[in-house]
Amino acid sequence: MNGSTLNLAADYPLLNVFWSMMWFFLWILWFMLLFRVIGDVFRDDGLSGWGKAGWCVFVVIVPFLGIFVYLIARGRGMGEREMQRMQRNQEDMNSYIRETAGTTGKADELAKLADLKTHGHITAEEFETAKAKVLAA
Repeated sequence: MNGSTLNLAADYPLLNVFWSMMWFFLWILWFMLLFRVIGDVFRDDGLSGWGKAGWCVFVVIVPFLGIFVYLIARGRGMGEREMQRMQRNQEDMNSYIRETAGTTGKADELAKLADLKTHGHITAEEFETAKAKVLAA
């Protein structure tokens, strides 16, 4: 091999593999934390534009210190803001479901009318009249 050494994977000790993997996962964790903080800065409606710009500059210029200071200063509010956002999303979904389910009201009314007719509470003529009113609405 012309005097050069062949570097095999077996020459890389297990502890070095462990440390390399740990640093790699910490690096991924760091980026997740960075994106989470920047997302929280931009989603916070109570923070002014200058405040958002200041936090972004602080986090970008001095990333480690910026993230840690942000978590210490505003960490508790991150969870509260996330809960409020989830509650708003749930309320929006519930109102959408109610609005969408409200369009099937004709089917419910027709089913009630059919039930009244089968139990003898209304006559066939009354059923037809009420059915026409429901379908016309």
